[in-house]
Amino acid sequence: MALVALFQRRQIPSSFTAWAKITALGLVNVTFAFAAMFAGVAGLSTGVAAVLANAQPLLILLPAWWLFGERITARTGLALGTGFAGLLIVSIPGGGGSGALLSLLAAAAVTAGTLMVRGLADLDVVVLSAAHFLIGGLVLAGVALTVEGPPAINWTPRFVIVLAFLGLVATAATTLAWFVEAQRSRLSSLTVWMFLIPVFGLLIGIVVLGERPTAWAGAGIALVLASMWVALTKQPFPHAGPPGHLNSPGPDYSPPAAKRAGPRGTTRR
Repeated sequence: MALVALFQRRQIPSSFTAWAKITALGLVNVTFAFAAMFAGVAGLSTGVAAVLANAQPLLILLPAWWLFGERITARTGLALGTGFAGLLIVSIPGGGGSGALLSLLAAAAVTAGTLMVRGLADLDVVVLSAAHFLIGGLVLAGVALTVEGPPAINWTPRFVIVLAFLGLVATAATTLAWFVEAQRSRLSSLTVWMFLIPVFGLLIGIVVLGERPTAWAGAGIALVLASMWVALTKQPFPHAGPPGHLNSPGPDYSPPAAKRAGPRGTTRR
């Protein structure tokens, strides 16, 4: 993304305040969140870790109402309450321990990062994404070297393919898309889609890793899907901009009304 930003000559922030905010976002959304996320996966099964690490729809409700005045409807509250019940049910088979706590901390960090992105709508989203990854990644690499020592990596073709997918698709592309939507959509509606992550996590755990979910996990996923259906049907998206627009306006943006010709060559709305 940094190369894309340089090639396209996108505007790079020049103020100390902007870089301080980007640095804070990198520490929260990359250094802390990724460290807790990967450590949580190591302490739990893949499906359970995916559920707990993506509890943003539940954690973001009150901050979005308090900071941005997003009204929480009864329908959305019911849906997210149902999703919360599903998360609890799915997490029961995996037990508690450090894996569960770290996964929840990762969810809290990503939630904080999403809220911080709302306050950076004046920055170029590609530059913001690249810069916060570079800063947070460098700090995380330094922590890893201190705690674990120099890495012993076997650069096999399979490892390179997996690393490229994690870096370019599962991290860079998805985060860029998330930042674009976080700056222009209602957070209470947007974050409901995060409930699909544990569903995919469980399915991948079953198909690829041979994990076998319990009946509890199946019931929890059913509640999660039900909550998504309730939350996303007949829900307006008043600030959504055109798809793929990477220089989208902020959350208070509304398109201007169409002008039509008035008498004697004047214009009126």
